[in-house]
Amino acid sequence: MLLAACGQGTPDAGRVSASAHDAFFLWAGVKPPPELDRARTVYVLAGEVRAADNSRFVPLRPQPPRASHADVWLVLRVERIDWTPEVTRQLLREIARWQAAGANLRGVQIDFDSATLHLDRYAQFLQHLRSDLPRGMRLSITGLMDWSANGDPAALAKLGTVVDEIVVQTYQGRTTIPGYESYLASLSRLCLPYKVALVDGGEWRAPAGLANDPHFKGYVVFLLPEGGRAV
Repeated sequence: MLLAACGQGTPDAGRVSASAHDAFFLWAGVKPPPELDRARTVYVLAGEVRAADNSRFVPLRPQPPRASHADVWLVLRVERIDWTPEVTRQLLREIARWQAAGANLRGVQIDFDSATLHLDRYAQFLQHLRSDLPRGMRLSITGLMDWSANGDPAALAKLGTVVDEIVVQTYQGRTTIPGYESYLASLSRLCLPYKVALVDGGEWRAPAGLANDPHFKGYVVFLLPEGGRAV
């Protein structure tokens, strides 16, 4: 399960600049910046499944993206994974709506902060979800740095048989997580294609050997509202 490399800017040190990249997260409430005009890949937040209601897909984007020049991933932010079948039906309707609007939809991404000790349960959920997706629709997930550092090898291997990629988050909110270098040293344990998510304006120093890891597929920059760049 490999995908074309994207977002290949590789800053060695300093601050993350969206202008040096071509893959982005676009969240609700963020005005598309000029960098999106040349983006190769955009992960667009479409909706949420909130902790208070496991039967509802809460839409967050009234109009589907029309970026025909870029690969688009429909992102669903999830606070619980014990969905009712109605959520899956709503997700499938949203996929169809985006495709009908002309979005170059490459796949679905689930944004869920699974506890490291429960990765086996998360992999099982993803396996069921994948079987419900339209034929040819890829599946991506966001991931925590702790997964590769402390995750059970069997659970990580199971994830590798289910998803096409993991986008590993190196930030919390608008700030790069302190000590990220030590966590990233274990990324090779993932044994599946992964990207590294950076926050625009955040601190970043690429770990030695990252660019040479065959599973590393580039960077994705989390865009912030205008004037809200990380400091």
